Amino acid sequence: MDLPQQVIELDDLTLRRFNGEADLPEFFRVIEESLEHLRPWMPWVAEHSLARTAAFLARRPELWASGEAFTYAIVVDGAIVGAGVLFRSGETRDNGREIGYWLHPAATGRGLATRTARALVEQAFRLPGVDHVEIVHDPANRASAAVPARLGFTERLRRPAERSAPAGSGEVQVWRLTRGRRNSLAAAEAR
Repeated sequence: MDLPQQVIELDDLTLRRFNGEADLPEFFRVIEESLEHLRPWMPWVAEHSLARTAAFLARRPELWASGEAFTYAIVVDGAIVGAGVLFRSGETRDNGREIGYWLHPAATGRGLATRTARALVEQAFRLPGVDHVEIVHDPANRASAAVPARLGFTERLRRPAERSAPAGSGEVQVWRLTRGRRNSLAAAEAR
């Protein structure tokens, strides 16, 4: 099976596979410092704990090897500032992938989420059979909406969803970028 790169260097930004227990103290601290920033949009924050973070990191190698999820630490100046993931979801199971990302509040507003998402899109289209990538978020989360809009994704649909996070609207917005659209965007950027 073809797998994405384990380390992606982007000038001052690095995406790298999580390193299990070695990353646990730093990753847990970054989550702890980000709780209020993440709480409105991320349902998992309600059950956050050291044990859950350890279990999350412990599953990463298995999910990477199976191709279900490729999870990266987002690293700036040698420090973890968030996480990004390229994964299979219910709607993208066969020929697509979904990406997600979050950042420590001190790392926002610097284009890191957009650069992370762009790198994850590139990795997705390196995988055999992948013809589209989606980003799914609550439409009330305008910061999340800005990323796919900047990268040339098109809004595919909005659908009702369980309101599982405090700021949730009860809806999700689905953005899609197809391989052909990505190629035409890349050609336009090159001109």
